[in-house]
Amino acid sequence: MSSNPPSELIVQKLHHVGFVVASIDQSIESFCRSIGGSGWTQTWHDPTQQVRVAFIHPVFAGDASIELVEPASDKSPVRRFLDQQGGGLHHLCYEAPDINAAIQDAAARGATILRKPQPAVAFEGRRIAWVFTKEKLLIEYLESERE
Repeated sequence: MSSNPPSELIVQKLHHVGFVVASIDQSIESFCRSIGGSGWTQTWHDPTQQVRVAFIHPVFAGDASIELVEPASDKSPVRRFLDQQGGGLHHLCYEAPDINAAIQDAAARGATILRKPQPAVAFEGRRIAWVFTKEKLLIEYLESERE
């Protein structure tokens, strides 16, 4: 059984897949080698999100990148995930031309809005928002770059 995509484009494309790690510095090189990445970015500290993040570049331009997420404090939202799960696959991030419409669409499909749009350091102030689906999938929406 297949379904057609929505008539209005709410979500543009998969931007990155997030993985929680105990230490970016200790894991990024081997992680990049394991997935065949083409290098990585600097590491950013985001005090609002209470995390440190870095991105592994995909081999093919336009493909999704891999984000490594490290808790920046004991109060970080990913600290419990790291402590209980040992880290690993954490979320999918989609770019959205209209981030408010994307989270409202997700809520209409039964997702819980965890965090409304707010600026993110790693994306030069573009806003991100978080939702949790009925299928227990954590999704981050990233505001598309303005043209």
